Amino acid sequence: MPAPLACPELAAPLYGLGLRRPHHDAFMAGRVPVDFVEVISENFMVDGGRPAHVLRAVRRHHQVALHGVSMSLGSVDGPDPAYLVRLKRLADEIEPIWISDHLAWTGIGGISSHDLLPLPYTAEALGIVAANIQRAQDLLGRALLIENPSTYLVFADNEMPEWAFLAALVRMTGCGLLLDVNNIHVSAHNHGFDPADWLDGLPWAAVRQLHLAGPSQGPDGLLIDTHDHPVPEPVWALYAEVRRRAGPVAVMIERDDEIPPLGELLAELDRARLPDPMAMPAMADRP
Repeated sequence: MPAPLACPELAAPLYGLGLRRPHHDAFMAGRVPVDFVEVISENFMVDGGRPAHVLRAVRRHHQVALHGVSMSLGSVDGPDPAYLVRLKRLADEIEPIWISDHLAWTGIGGISSHDLLPLPYTAEALGIVAANIQRAQDLLGRALLIENPSTYLVFADNEMPEWAFLAALVRMTGCGLLLDVNNIHVSAHNHGFDPADWLDGLPWAAVRQLHLAGPSQGPDGLLIDTHDHPVPEPVWALYAEVRRRAGPVAVMIERDDEIPPLGELLAELDRARLPDPMAMPAMADRP
């Protein structure tokens, strides 16, 4: 068996934003002071047209991270080979920092749910996900980053906590981790566990990127990972602890709905750059 592919390590932290339609022109013109841009892979897995034009223009000014939402690594069917071929074609052109996707499944039998669905944390599921990651990495010729999802239920037959499942995937496949700090906060709130337990169980040497976002209040006291609010104070506090544990990583503000003016996102990113992000008051509390 060949040695696992390795995720590139960063010499210094990077700070970036997601590429969203209202801000395309600014990014294409190179007017946004960020180190990298994250794009949703599926939005650009096309030949020609405006998406290809936008991404090529952005790539002239910024490093790019490709972030997928439909690789379906948790599916028994595994990733669609045609999907991986299109993704590799995009990656070969763009030369991203890395490619990431979620610890989730998105469909079965060729039918997509258009959602990130949870999976049980069992030895059987671990074997399936590890094989899918290895298959994808072999075809893509690079290691993946795997993102922890937000969850709203716990399977009765779970055999290990989520962080142990992720640590095992790193050992088995050589993949890296995209640590979504908001998702830890959401899942900890929804299931009543201590986020410190989550952090204590992580293989920190594998963490390459962080997401910061804001959830919404859902029914029955649940938090919902909607990415349509500013980063809240509990997520900033958790991020401060993550920063104490992680090496150089790429940090990104993730906003997918209710997109604010670019200046507001850059202000949040400025806070993320601080040695102590808790030293800056929340935007709502500033004079």
